[in-house]
Amino acid sequence: MADYRAPLVDMRFIREEVLDAEREWQAMPATAELSAELADAVLEEAGRLVEAELFPLNQRGDAEGCHFEGGEVRTPAGFQGAFQELAQGGWCGLGGNPDHGGQGLPKLLTQAFDEMLYASNAGFALYLALNNGAGLLLDAYADEATKARYLPRLYAGGWLGTMCLTEPHCGTDLGLIKTRAVPGSDGRYSITGSKIWITGGEHDLTENIVHLVLAKLPDAPAGAKGISLFLVPKCEVREDGSLGDVNGVVCGGLEHKMGIKGSATCVMHFDNAQGILIGEPHQGLATMFTMMNYERLSIGIQGLGLGDVAYQSAMAFARERRQSRAPGGVAEPDQAADPILVHPDVRRMALNARAWNEGGRLFAAFVARELDRAKYHPDAEVREVAEDLVALLTPVAKAFLTDRGFATTVEAQQIYGGSGYCVEWGAEQFVRDARIAMIYEGTNGIQAMDLVGRKLMRNQGAYLRRFAEQMRADLDTDSGDPTVIPFRRAAMEELARLERVSAQLMEMARTDPAAAGAAAHDYLQLLGYTAYTWMWWKAARAAFHGLTVDGTSGEAFYRAKLVVGQHFLERQLPQSEALERQIAAGPAGLMALDQSLF
Repeated sequence: MADYRAPLVDMRFIREEVLDAEREWQAMPATAELSAELADAVLEEAGRLVEAELFPLNQRGDAEGCHFEGGEVRTPAGFQGAFQELAQGGWCGLGGNPDHGGQGLPKLLTQAFDEMLYASNAGFALYLALNNGAGLLLDAYADEATKARYLPRLYAGGWLGTMCLTEPHCGTDLGLIKTRAVPGSDGRYSITGSKIWITGGEHDLTENIVHLVLAKLPDAPAGAKGISLFLVPKCEVREDGSLGDVNGVVCGGLEHKMGIKGSATCVMHFDNAQGILIGEPHQGLATMFTMMNYERLSIGIQGLGLGDVAYQSAMAFARERRQSRAPGGVAEPDQAADPILVHPDVRRMALNARAWNEGGRLFAAFVARELDRAKYHPDAEVREVAEDLVALLTPVAKAFLTDRGFATTVEAQQIYGGSGYCVEWGAEQFVRDARIAMIYEGTNGIQAMDLVGRKLMRNQGAYLRRFAEQMRADLDTDSGDPTVIPFRRAAMEELARLERVSAQLMEMARTDPAAAGAAAHDYLQLLGYTAYTWMWWKAARAAFHGLTVDGTSGEAFYRAKLVVGQHFLERQLPQSEALERQIAAGPAGLMALDQSLF
């Protein structure tokens, strides 16, 4: 059976021993009252909640799925009760603005909670993920009256938010949307059109659903520059916040999906639905990206969470499953066979999964820390550096984490042998649930194109230079401890490789318009490997320090961290050499085959 325990010790190690979170929080007035002890208490309670309430619903929710009847959606049995418990505990507003009833906790803390949610029940977690993004967007762009009317209810879990972008005829190219918004005499707009793949578009968890909808005004310019953003509630909201009539919002059905079956993925129809403009006219796409960038980190964490629960479950199986004898002789002579963890190939798969998970957790926490700096830090220069790092690393956080997360669920499934293909063990569900994360919130190919096109080429490597400056300055603080030297050497080599490849790619793109697209996937992977190597150096340094001072995580933990990090260096990082060669090959081979021959 599947097994999950929140990785609280590793989360605390990253937060306090690698990133020195308490000192960070004290430097920012918005988070100055948050202590390490309070952070531990929050996440310990979060771990208890997801283990006791959400994880037991995961396989049942997958088997049952959501039901669509008479225009209404019913979530799997137990989802309503679990959601009410989360809402009553204040978990829906964990990172929300305290001025409107949120708890104001930093992203470094809330992303750890997000990982637990996705690991314990990915289908359930998505309702909260979209709500968090909706609250963030409204806090940034809505007027004060709208904030006062909507945010307290979103933070309290009385209502939930959605993001409505995609239409049947267009996905990534949102400039092609047909949904229209017609101004009314009362300052509101009539929204008409259809959207697909809307997470939580209709459900029975809350009394109202708040849709954030992209549409075009009658005078809109063509293309993406003509998109505006509107708030369209399922039920109209009066000035005092009470609910009025049902709005012109109808669910047309549920998508039949490969995974995340506990999440209601809806077709939504808007028929003269009344909405209000959020932000400036024709600036809706830029406004929506405030939500999407946080969602992209969140979806990256979906990959991480599913990779971790897949690994933990596979290890519970591997400790019990017995096959053959250890290579060097009998490991447990009183048993008919040894546990499969004695076999090198099983250990290879297990360490691959663990190294990707622990490296991903380091990287996700680092990006979250930079988001906090960009939002809260009183020093303008620190905020600017953080904003540049977030801009560069957001597509990597979404794509690299989900690529590795899916690969980890597959690796973990393989450990079970034939049992992993059978439903009762849970491994095949983790594979199915992880697969979507590489697709939605912008496919990983789109993330790679964004990285190369917007974040590298458009500013001629300015973001990359910022990244290199920060990484090199960090590595220069190394004290030269023998245990940590291989990690620092690897990090310096990977940074040099990244800078070398970046310069070559920018030069190639000056004369060949296909060069950027041909290299995009491999370049994102290369940047991901470089960032992970930096993170593993940070972890190795902290683990070595913990061993020397008898740190709170314990000797066994620190020694294991160094062994897993060494596995990353030896067995996973060499892939970056192949990526360099692939990028150097250029686009000629990809473009050589005539289109008619595909």
